[in-house]
Amino acid sequence: MSPNYIRSFSEGCLRPPTVIGQFHTLFFGSIRMFFLGVLGFAVYGNEALHFSCDPDKREVNLFCYNQFRPITPQVFWALQLVIVLVPGAIFHLYAACKSIKQEDILQKSSYTGFYIFSVFLRIVLEVVAFWLQIQLFGFKVNAIYMCDVGALDKKFNITRCMVPEHFEKTIFLIAMYTFTVITVILCVAEIFEISCRRLGFLKTQ
Repeated sequence: MSPNYIRSFSEGCLRPPTVIGQFHTLFFGSIRMFFLGVLGFAVYGNEALHFSCDPDKREVNLFCYNQFRPITPQVFWALQLVIVLVPGAIFHLYAACKSIKQEDILQKSSYTGFYIFSVFLRIVLEVVAFWLQIQLFGFKVNAIYMCDVGALDKKFNITRCMVPEHFEKTIFLIAMYTFTVITVILCVAEIFEISCRRLGFLKTQ
């Protein structure tokens, strides 16, 4: 791929053809990623080390932590961010290869339809991620986790485990849910903006 294609691709990703799309890129690329990368590590970085059960033995702690966290929140949210970026990246790669200028995307119906489809896919992926987050993490992190240790042949099948910084994790969960909702709203608003431009209610850029 030539440098011109790479430049066109990067400009398309950073400067979408709509005002709301540009705001979405700013929100998604800066605030959301900063929140996850910096604060997420601070909240969840040492969770496995501080997760303790009764009896406080390494094998019990490790077994119960794996049960408590089938996937760590940082990994889940990082995968979510990457997957949600894929539809837009595919569209802008297509636009770069076809030498489509950003201002032309909203002028031709086929380009506009393809772009709207990529935005719609972002919405679907965000909604799926929202549902998966509910299934994996719920809306609240409790201070005590009751772990089933029957597979370890322990005297008791259920043991109590202490979850470190559970209140901070609850706040972080709510924040990530909020970010997902904001992103979906921005995507819906972007489709609405495109429709208004196509119908002539708004001037094209």
